[in-house]
Amino acid sequence: MINEIYDVIVVGAGHAGCEAAAAAANLGSKTLLVTMNMQTIGQMSCNPAMGGIAKGQIVREIDAMGGYSGIVADKSAIQFKMLNLSKGPAMWSPRTQNDRMMFAEEWRIALENTPKLDFFQDMVKSLIIENNKVAGVVTSLGIQIKAKSVVLTNGTFLNGLIHVGDKQLGGGRMGEPRAFGITEQLVSLGFEAGRMKTGTPPRVDGRSLDYSKMEEQKGDENPGKFSYLDSPKLQKQLSCHIVYTNETVHEVLREGFDRSPMFNGTIQSLGPRYCPSIEDKINRFAERNRHQLFVEPEGWRTVEIYVNGFSSSLPEEVQVKAMKHIPGFENVKVFRPGYAIEYDYFPPTQLNHTLETKLIENLYFAGQINGTTGYEEAAGQGLIAGINAHNKVHGKEEFILNRDEAYIGVLIDDLITKGTEEPYRMFTSRAEYRLLLRQDNADIRLTEKAYNLGLAKEERLRKVEEKIAKSNELEAFLRDTSLKPGVINPVLESIESSPVDQAYRAAQILTRPNMTLEKLEEIDFIKVGTENYSDEVKEQAEINVKYRGYIEKEKENVSKLLRLETIQIPEDFDYNTLKSLSAEAKQKFMKIRPKTIAQAGRISGVSPADINVLLIYLK
Repeated sequence: MINEIYDVIVVGAGHAGCEAAAAAANLGSKTLLVTMNMQTIGQMSCNPAMGGIAKGQIVREIDAMGGYSGIVADKSAIQFKMLNLSKGPAMWSPRTQNDRMMFAEEWRIALENTPKLDFFQDMVKSLIIENNKVAGVVTSLGIQIKAKSVVLTNGTFLNGLIHVGDKQLGGGRMGEPRAFGITEQLVSLGFEAGRMKTGTPPRVDGRSLDYSKMEEQKGDENPGKFSYLDSPKLQKQLSCHIVYTNETVHEVLREGFDRSPMFNGTIQSLGPRYCPSIEDKINRFAERNRHQLFVEPEGWRTVEIYVNGFSSSLPEEVQVKAMKHIPGFENVKVFRPGYAIEYDYFPPTQLNHTLETKLIENLYFAGQINGTTGYEEAAGQGLIAGINAHNKVHGKEEFILNRDEAYIGVLIDDLITKGTEEPYRMFTSRAEYRLLLRQDNADIRLTEKAYNLGLAKEERLRKVEEKIAKSNELEAFLRDTSLKPGVINPVLESIESSPVDQAYRAAQILTRPNMTLEKLEEIDFIKVGTENYSDEVKEQAEINVKYRGYIEKEKENVSKLLRLETIQIPEDFDYNTLKSLSAEAKQKFMKIRPKTIAQAGRISGVSPADINVLLIYLK
């Protein structure tokens, strides 16, 4: 039936699979995307939103690299918010609410318009392995499809088990069958597998809610977007709402705890620490008498509502009874109760930085199969796996992003160096160089790399070059423009900043707390000097001027670390010969096989003394 030999086969069409398939095909690989259901390509299985704290930075990085997530999110957005604006620019994080159906539709359109990408609907039940090298897949219909490399992005489908109270259903998503066969095969080949849990809240009928009892959350007045290309900007937005649980809600939920699979021992696996179920919150934070819920619309033309923060695996009647005590939910009609889902994952320490498995050549893992949670984390991994699968089969060098280059680099390094025993989620605090890895400069950091790979088009590169040139031009104007006391003091007084008694450069004034470029533009000749620059360029120039000292310091720290990144550890290094190494360090080094001294230092349980022993030996 399918007689061709593909360069890359991607298994699964969630966020990781879609980005992997797009990257491999756009780089020129003959690619096949195999999914169990062609109607759920790019499906948002959980919340109808993209981005958020540290996640928004990842979406911008994917876009800067020529991936599709940012463009798809922009085309299907119903609301845009820049989070953390009260903090410094390293913390600013874009987030969109999305139309769930539009999002999946835009993904499918984007993939169908990608040359060299084929589709096939079936379940992959096993891999073809020849001499420790992957050679294709076998589907449930018994069809063998040959390939030079395979990317597994199975999400929550590998032996997925859905829990609603004491009921259990096999499935990867409500109403969709689970996948089986792959885990068992990989375990027989020597892979270590584990189980993880995640959950999703109920979906309810928006017509049955009373929004007057809730707090409206509008989008930004001047909405931004994810993509650096000319994707559409939002002209109108839908509001979300905030509401709180109360003691009565908690009491009703507690009544069902004995029937909760989380508490009666049915679910043994760990769920996401930072996105706990409502029963978990009540149990862990017993001192709190209320928890915040976000009431999020699922799209422009649907009444379906996502109750963010009310994730639950309690019996459906307990969920409904409790919800009726939430303000505005007194008459709630439920479309679908919340549920928990358990699924197989493979501890990611079994991978290289390219996301290729150490045991089987040309086999790559991306997304939730690696123990991560979140669309953005999955999409970032998919992009890197797709690039590397293509590069490997075409004899090109591996593509790795370092921790100082991208949040995607931090994510992958964390996974393969430290592993994870609970669903891993990205935060700004995980990135030690977050001042360099801002959402505003993802294009400056990554587009040239993507262009050299062949993934980003020339149009993207020209846009970045223009942005850098214009930003430098504006910075020079601010450094060269002198402001006399009579001109600047009224502006300083308006923000309660000390007046000056001599002339200062505009750039110097801009470094003051609470001072912004927008404030400086109240001075006529500053306004004239800046009016021809886009908002994006202004933001870039302002951050560069304001935080120059900190940014330079961060770059210094990076270059110190890079010295350790250059000290390579041989692949077959025998750690047993080093008597001074701690037993834990030996064990961890043998398992993870770090490539460099810097990576060895990031392994949890490894002390500075262990690193010194290694350094002495390797120098």
